[in-house]
Amino acid sequence: MPAHSARCLSVTVRSIGARPHSFIKTGFSSCLERPLRRRGASGKEPRISRTASTLKAREISESHDGTTIVPVFLRQDPAGIKSSFSCGFFCTPPCDRFIFSVFILSSGSVSSGRSAGSATSSNGPRIIWAANPDKPVGSNSTLELTKDGNLMLKDTDGAVVWSSGTANMSVTSMNLTSSGNLVLVSQANKVVWQSFNYPTDMLLLGQSLKQGQRLTVTNASLATNLTQGQFYLTLTADGLYAYVVSDPPQLYFQKKINTTAVVTNPQYKNNYTTSATFTNGSLLIFVNFGNISVKSTEITLPLASTSQYMRLEPDGHLRLYEWDRSLWKPLGDVFDVFPDDCAYPTVCGAYGICYKGQCSCPSEKGNKSPGNDPFFQEIDNKQPNLGCERVVPISCDHTKDQQLLRLDNTTYFNSIDSWITNEESCKQACLKNCSCEAAVFNYIMNSTNGSCYMLSEIFSLIHSQPGMGYNSSTYIKVQVYHVSKSLWERIKTSFYHLFIVFLVILVWLAFLIGKRVKVKQEDEEYLLGVAGMPNRLSYSQLKKATNNFKKKLGEGGFGPVYKGQLGEAKIAVKCLQDVTRGKEEFLAEVVTIGSIHHINLVRLIGICSEKRHRLLVYEYMTKGSLDMWIFKSKRPYALDWRTRYKIIMDLAKGLSYLHDECRVKIAHLDIKPGNILLDDTFNAKISDFGLAKLIDRDQSHVMTKIRGTRGYLAPEWLTSQITEKADVYSFGVVVLEIMSGRKNIDPDQPEGSTNLINVLQDKIKEEKLMDIVDDQSEDLLSHETEVVEMIKLAIWCLQKESNRRPSMSQVVKVLECSMDLETSSEYESATTGTHVQVRGDIFSTSTDPQSAGHSQAATPAISLAPLSIGR
Repeated sequence: MPAHSARCLSVTVRSIGARPHSFIKTGFSSCLERPLRRRGASGKEPRISRTASTLKAREISESHDGTTIVPVFLRQDPAGIKSSFSCGFFCTPPCDRFIFSVFILSSGSVSSGRSAGSATSSNGPRIIWAANPDKPVGSNSTLELTKDGNLMLKDTDGAVVWSSGTANMSVTSMNLTSSGNLVLVSQANKVVWQSFNYPTDMLLLGQSLKQGQRLTVTNASLATNLTQGQFYLTLTADGLYAYVVSDPPQLYFQKKINTTAVVTNPQYKNNYTTSATFTNGSLLIFVNFGNISVKSTEITLPLASTSQYMRLEPDGHLRLYEWDRSLWKPLGDVFDVFPDDCAYPTVCGAYGICYKGQCSCPSEKGNKSPGNDPFFQEIDNKQPNLGCERVVPISCDHTKDQQLLRLDNTTYFNSIDSWITNEESCKQACLKNCSCEAAVFNYIMNSTNGSCYMLSEIFSLIHSQPGMGYNSSTYIKVQVYHVSKSLWERIKTSFYHLFIVFLVILVWLAFLIGKRVKVKQEDEEYLLGVAGMPNRLSYSQLKKATNNFKKKLGEGGFGPVYKGQLGEAKIAVKCLQDVTRGKEEFLAEVVTIGSIHHINLVRLIGICSEKRHRLLVYEYMTKGSLDMWIFKSKRPYALDWRTRYKIIMDLAKGLSYLHDECRVKIAHLDIKPGNILLDDTFNAKISDFGLAKLIDRDQSHVMTKIRGTRGYLAPEWLTSQITEKADVYSFGVVVLEIMSGRKNIDPDQPEGSTNLINVLQDKIKEEKLMDIVDDQSEDLLSHETEVVEMIKLAIWCLQKESNRRPSMSQVVKVLECSMDLETSSEYESATTGTHVQVRGDIFSTSTDPQSAGHSQAATPAISLAPLSIGR
């Protein structure tokens, strides 16, 4: 008998119609001793061993934590040297809902008082993978391996809760491997689907984390509680990164890839992925070039003598565990770069200060209000690690009663988004920004300047030892007076307010009488109200940096853009020419771009406002704008399919961030190739926020005048009811231009083909979507399936009715293959009035609704397949 044997419970095989197939139903008693095989797949009956159906208790095992499990497969080492894995259903009291999952059993032996198919766990199961964590099923639910090879979980009412998506992939059997991997195997004995591809909060030996995937902490009061927690670990093209959930997320660990493999293989520079594999003795990060994988970075781990797993835990640690006959023994932390636990974000809770493993509340000199009350107190003085709380909450309505509490030799775990300034400017920036709760300032050696980092949410602080090479101070914003005041104080406050209103009226009258107000003074008043102001630069500095504005890069939304050199950094300087309108747009860009940070948005690094000069300083993008690379008349060479797909993905992620992830929803309103810039590796970034419009989350639309560029305007501009869906329409136009290599409106095209949208509609009728594709790219033409699906995605974005268009977050999911294209929508061309309908999986055309009832010729149909362009 092998060291690991597979056993199962609660399996029933029934015939449905003429062709039988296998399904598992909770509450029935029979046992599968070998991998579950689909009936009818090979002409053989599945091997089934029937057991007595009199005692239902024999098929159910209860762990000491109250969890009940109904195994389907059980992988167990009889000697107890290695861990036991199981696949099946589990529930927690009162046990009326079940989750189908793969889990580790914490006990090494089968309970002697139960049937051969029953196992008892001393500490409860630990989830490796779960099919339906958010949708538990009832006690009469069914796990069904269908005759077409799809593994489906159905609830009591027959509704499909989850499926493997493996229909028509020749799946013949399901099995649980000795490594804890649930697999679906084809007739050719190839793995078609595996649970290892969908990690939760842990990795087993041999399991990989692919680029874009996450390990997400679960709030495990029980090991089976799958509610998402406060930390996540993700793998990007740059390396491995761990974040604590916040707005925005705060980075606390990073392990970047070794770029030597990319540099030495220039042909793969823009076309590689990363993966991290848990092997015996290391966590390896690979750079993958097609079918070639090159080891890039390694985190050394203790060699495994038995079973091992690593788990991202609720305290932010990525711990390594090893099976020691009867229990899981922690071996250490995979994040081995930290000197002690103080570097972890929640070790001392919110506002807590960590020093040599001990927690305390901010209590430096002066930590008292004028009434001698402390500003902070422990949440629980018996448990200092739970953190501290403010005695008086800070209020944006009483900013004059706020000050900064200085904590010397105190720093923070994250300073990624810091900028160089002096200490006083750092403090003032925090005081003027309502969302800023604290400012962390680190002095640069031998300099009066340093790095400033503002926090909108404070986790644990770190007390740094003197003599570390730099001095650091943290300034926490505190409310000096209680917001609730006496009646007399409220009367005085009201009087002060009336006095201020009176002064404002006097100033307004003086303004009307006076002939003019100095432009510089006016500018300074505007800029003082802008929180988180980027670096201020003088006009003479920028004039020198651009060599007297010599090299013009192009024309932006409100003025020309020039190339410059500021120190060692290359910059792009945008000059706003129309001062009357420019000030409003200038401040809009500063507020909008200065408050957001995303890899697919051009970064604003400085501003200038002197007299009538208003300039914005951006990071320089080496390859210029997208229109220089996609239109046949301009580009140096044709881009391949992967590069075009990457640009589209970057654009979608940037817009998704503006629409859904910012504190205030932002509509760009001028998406076009000229406003999409490319760096040296063709990473795309959105620029020119001069037209950006902030939209409150509770607003359905905003009213505004027509703005933007002809050919990219959504139809709703005619009604002046604009939402972020206008950007989705413009995105669809840009996608068509990228795929076709031509402009949306091109008068140089033959008669009848000047409008790309009209051409597209004709090709839909003719079922010849590939006719619009860029014929100068052989690589693009060789990816016909993916290209056609990308065009279909563009069509979805080009719906005339804005509510029929997808959100940009949905577009990103489609591009990442985590969601299929919308299959029940209607496309109406904004230029011709003709409708293109999608019914089920079919595109079809019909005349305008106003002409319903008139005869029409039948038109060909085009199937709509699930999008697979990113696979």
